[in-house]
Amino acid sequence: MTVSLNHTIVWSSDQTKSSRFFSDMLGLPPPNRYGNFDVVTLDNGVSLDFARSEGLIQSQHYAFLIGEADFDAVLHRIRELRLEHWADPMRGSPGVINFNDGGRGVYFLGPDGHLLEAITRPYGSGEP
Repeated sequence: MTVSLNHTIVWSSDQTKSSRFFSDMLGLPPPNRYGNFDVVTLDNGVSLDFARSEGLIQSQHYAFLIGEADFDAVLHRIRELRLEHWADPMRGSPGVINFNDGGRGVYFLGPDGHLLEAITRPYGSGEP
């Protein structure tokens, strides 16, 4: 049996603003429109389908495995926009990145409070 994630819905107060933020921060092509969704497609074919929510949006966590050069670009955009960022998901280490598993990682918030994570090494793949 083969199982892979195809897409997930990202609830947003302003789906256009949120989808553009995600694609801009990750250096991806602009979102495409499909039905009621603004769709950001990742390099592995998984799509984030942004939809507008009228109610309270529950914060979700989205982690992206990216290359070293892409990490430099993401961190540059975070700093350029003066976004708060942390080395950990509990937001206890502000303004710094982590070096987990011999890679680098950073956490920052999207427009609707979703916690975004960019990492260069999968968890458990390298140095402690």
